[in-house]
Amino acid sequence: MESLDLKFAALADPTRRAILARLAKGEASVTDLAQPFALSQPAISKHLRVLERAGLIETSRAAQSRPRRLKREAIAEPAKWLELLGGDWDAKFDRLDAYLSKLAQGDEK
Repeated sequence: MESLDLKFAALADPTRRAILARLAKGEASVTDLAQPFALSQPAISKHLRVLERAGLIETSRAAQSRPRRLKREAIAEPAKWLELLGGDWDAKFDRLDAYLSKLAQGDEK
């Protein structure tokens, strides 16, 4: 469960979510990731360390650069956990919708 806690803590920050969204398009350098933000490269690097500690991204070596890449399989754990919760809500909303439809039909008669 600690892994899941680290992932949700990392996902709680909007800057980190934006970084993940960018990495979903392909690997990028720290410089590339810092461009859309009014943050220094050290601040972006700090966000990247949090994401890497949570297991959401990884660093590769390409010559002299160290591009980051999204670990898509790591996103599956929080998504699966949320799906477990969401499935129950979907069933409840479906029952509510059916009940409201039944009430609306009864009012028309």
